[in-house]
Amino acid sequence: MRFLGNIEAKADTKGRAFLPAVFRKALQVSGEDRLVLRKDVYEQCLVLYPEQVWNEQLDILRQRLNRWDKKQWQIFRQYVSDAEVVTLDGNGRFLIPKRYLKLAGIEQELKFIGVDDTIEIWSKERCDAPFVEPADFGSALQELMGQNGEETE
Repeated sequence: MRFLGNIEAKADTKGRAFLPAVFRKALQVSGEDRLVLRKDVYEQCLVLYPEQVWNEQLDILRQRLNRWDKKQWQIFRQYVSDAEVVTLDGNGRFLIPKRYLKLAGIEQELKFIGVDDTIEIWSKERCDAPFVEPADFGSALQELMGQNGEETE
């Protein structure tokens, strides 16, 4: 399952938003009906994980943890306690809890961005600027793609 696109939307006063149709279709094709929402670890945005993707991520994280290491267990506890299961209603809407809206700085206008197997939700204002400056993007991508030891052309 892959998500692609950059779609503007609005949340209503209760924090409900319509998941863009292109993303709903991708979920339906894969048989997913539940999503997991959490704040991104690095950025001031929210991330929607299809439940299967979330479970795969948790499995990877748990494999790296030592249950008997207090610090590692605290990290795991923090990671899962900041997550919440969300479901779409019959119209394709879901509720973004107010605490998540606040964490991401989202008031009403937002952007959904398909990022591989997850969907990010950004404040429209925060997302209007490029993530990487256009002048630097090409060289940064070339550097990244050249790191695997293959020749770049």
